[in-house]
Amino acid sequence: MICMKKIALAVSCLLLLPNIACKAQNARRTSEKEAPANPRAKHSIEVAVGAERFTEYLPLLQGKRVAVLVNQTSRVGDQLLPDVLLAKGVNVVTIFSPEHGFRGTADAGAHVKSGKDEQTGLPVISLYGDNKKPKPEQLKNVDVVIYDLQDVGARFFTYISSLEYLLEACSESKKEVLILDRPNPLGNIVDGPVLETKNRSFVGMQPIPIAYGMTAGEYAKMLIGENWIKAKDVKLTVIPCDNYTHKSLYRLPVSPSPNLKNMAAIYLYPSLCLFEGTVVSLGRGTDAPFQQYGHPDLKNYTYSFTPKSMEGATNPPLKDKKCFGEKVASDANTAYRLAEDKVQLQWLLKAYQNYPDKANFFNSFFIKLAGTDKLKSQIQQGLSETAIRQSWKADLDKFKAIRVKYLLYEE
Repeated sequence: MICMKKIALAVSCLLLLPNIACKAQNARRTSEKEAPANPRAKHSIEVAVGAERFTEYLPLLQGKRVAVLVNQTSRVGDQLLPDVLLAKGVNVVTIFSPEHGFRGTADAGAHVKSGKDEQTGLPVISLYGDNKKPKPEQLKNVDVVIYDLQDVGARFFTYISSLEYLLEACSESKKEVLILDRPNPLGNIVDGPVLETKNRSFVGMQPIPIAYGMTAGEYAKMLIGENWIKAKDVKLTVIPCDNYTHKSLYRLPVSPSPNLKNMAAIYLYPSLCLFEGTVVSLGRGTDAPFQQYGHPDLKNYTYSFTPKSMEGATNPPLKDKKCFGEKVASDANTAYRLAEDKVQLQWLLKAYQNYPDKANFFNSFFIKLAGTDKLKSQIQQGLSETAIRQSWKADLDKFKAIRVKYLLYEE
């Protein structure tokens, strides 16, 4: 009887094997389907961001008074960096916060008040609005400032502007800067018009293209090395990411700002953010900002959305007005493929062509976002995307020759 049971059990196991193999194959297919179909990207072993590499930087903080420039992206696992540092005995004395605030919930461009963090009791000083650059008195009782913000690799995302002001302030006050580096989710994409210095603003401060293909640590080294800022005497240390290259596929675990809600929005951001300089809405006040665009007067579109007041977009452009336009992508994989490693102009050109009042399509912010007045003129003249892109080539080549000198990671 026991022998017969063993035989029956063996037969059952053999019958189950094809089903198990099929499930494993389906799991592999699911994984492959979720991976972007782009030869530029490659999966690597898990990336360790700079903030996770304690043995590399905790010794540098011993006996020092530490300030941190951080927000909701400054995480080690599920904890914010200030909480982790305090638990490890680091003498954190001040929190600086960028646009959107320490918790990352403020609207784009909204005034963010300084105050006190309820959890740690530490003072929180906003570096946005009228106080973009730390003042000497705000650094008086500080020895080193840690910069740990997740950037997205687009020139008009203002965290790199905050980094620039921080480096200058610390150079002037003779304070150290420690950058805990994080990946660039756009990888090594270098594209778009290079900013002309006459068009400098907080959404573009240096002669770089819209997508510049560098991490914050690399960018800081370039700022100093090229003498673009007055910070040649600053003592800068960069703790690089481990197991990372510019071809690594890295998807952000936390939204970097209220309206970049997911990776689809981040992949499309360098292309669709140019709509901020026009009458067209790019979906602020909806569940898919930077994934769609529209306007009540756009012709030849059937898709529509209506911006509403919500957290992170309390008074969005075209609030409560039905906008006709296009949903560019609903998921990260589609957005990744559509972006094609470029700053895409197709959606902007299409919207301009279908807007009836072309004389009032652009607003004054467009030139700041583009970094040049040429792009607006080229669109108004009816140039093709190919012709416009060709006009970027010489400046892009010059930038690429500069960029390569400061890379910390394999291309």
